[in-house]
Amino acid sequence: MATSEFWQRASASTPTQDWSESAAAGNQRTARGSIGMWMALDALTVLGAAFVAAIIELHTSFVAGMRNFWHGTLIHGQSTGILTCLLLGFTVTLIVISKSLHLYTPARLTSYLHEQRLSVQACLVSGLLLTGTLYLIKGEEIPRGVVLLTVILLTVSLSARRVVFRALMYQRFERGLNTRNVIIVGTGAEAHALRHHLQSIRQLGYNFKGFVHVPDVDTQLAGTTGDVLGALENLFSLARKHFVDEIFFTSPVERGVIKAVLDQARANGIDLRVVPDMYDGLAWNSTIEYIGQFPTIPLHRGHVPEVGLIFKRSLDVTLAALTLIALSPLFLILAIAIKLDSHGPVFYTSERIGKKARVFKCVKFRTMVRDADRKRAEILHMNERQGILFKMQNDPRITRVGRILRKYSLDELPQFFNVLVGDMSVVGPRPPIASEVRQYNLSHLRRLDVTPGITGLWQVQARQDPSFDSYISLDVAYIENWSIWLDLKIILRTIGVVFAGTGS
Repeated sequence: MATSEFWQRASASTPTQDWSESAAAGNQRTARGSIGMWMALDALTVLGAAFVAAIIELHTSFVAGMRNFWHGTLIHGQSTGILTCLLLGFTVTLIVISKSLHLYTPARLTSYLHEQRLSVQACLVSGLLLTGTLYLIKGEEIPRGVVLLTVILLTVSLSARRVVFRALMYQRFERGLNTRNVIIVGTGAEAHALRHHLQSIRQLGYNFKGFVHVPDVDTQLAGTTGDVLGALENLFSLARKHFVDEIFFTSPVERGVIKAVLDQARANGIDLRVVPDMYDGLAWNSTIEYIGQFPTIPLHRGHVPEVGLIFKRSLDVTLAALTLIALSPLFLILAIAIKLDSHGPVFYTSERIGKKARVFKCVKFRTMVRDADRKRAEILHMNERQGILFKMQNDPRITRVGRILRKYSLDELPQFFNVLVGDMSVVGPRPPIASEVRQYNLSHLRRLDVTPGITGLWQVQARQDPSFDSYISLDVAYIENWSIWLDLKIILRTIGVVFAGTGS
């Protein structure tokens, strides 16, 4: 089987360690954070269901119930220690059963009805084990009504939570958010079957970007040519260009080639899956995951800080909502000032490029004359920035009110609406326009891997620096070192920058 010299060199340089075991270990480490989060939510749901059931059945209040539980008088004859151990055991049992039923796998990989059936099953089995435990320890003092109501409330709560989460997930998929871009290596019948499967089940959240041809292996089917992005030797440059999250292998190639691809997938943070029929015996200790009804073996999962991203999104929604409510009087004043100052609408919307090159409408207060976009070509030669960015200190298109808005960054306040709907974040790289992105090279596309923001590291650290390289390097530094604490620091520094009036 012929392969390019590049892949031959790459496979020859692969370490001799058991790469299948290493891949499985990497998958476990990557998934641990999100699994822990869902386990914690289940534990909190058990606690809430048990406490509500006790309040209802024992006809007590929230405060009185807490006080009685603390003093060991909530249920006659049962100490706080015994009740705590029973509740802890019930929680651990539910989590263990849920994990064995794969309820902590990504929701998009399972159907709604299947998830609900498994959720009910986990709750009922845990409830039966709790009832059996009470019988064995002769816990007659604990009302069976409390146990029954706890199991019912828990079942309803977990099912409802998963329904709401799935509905929100599907809604975001429909808007093109949180979807995963996919390249399929191979152009044979299996590759086309997988493509049809991914495209027909939209709730999986996959976007098919194209096939990658394996020279001297694939036999292209009719109608494939237009969907082939390139050859295997260019796999990762194509993945970078198309913001690929997962690569599926359907063509049988040498094990050395797969090893080389796996190493590069790790380096690039891209998920790698193979079709088990094509790779019998490969990564034997990896579990089979079904993408819809299509079996795959995950060899590598790129690190995604799901817990941190959930906190980031929660912070975004909270800050955006509070800002829009608190500054609504200021919005009205600025709208009136813009209208009185010049002809045209209050708001200016423009198409911007967001995460994974997704186009969205970015909204700002209008700071320029009505036909500013048409006049832009006339003053391009006066650009004061270096490289792709365009900026002028004394742009003749800016209105009198617009200069004040820009000086204190007030023109960007409406972008909190973009944050609320998920197109933007409070902190992140600034969203570029299409003409700028068309001039990016492959390395510049790194800044489009994350959701764009209203403010960012460049805005608070090098706002007046004309260098495009500095602009890119700071955005990449933010992406590679991101944390919730970094976002909070940037937000605090942004407040100082705004009041200093260093905008332009």
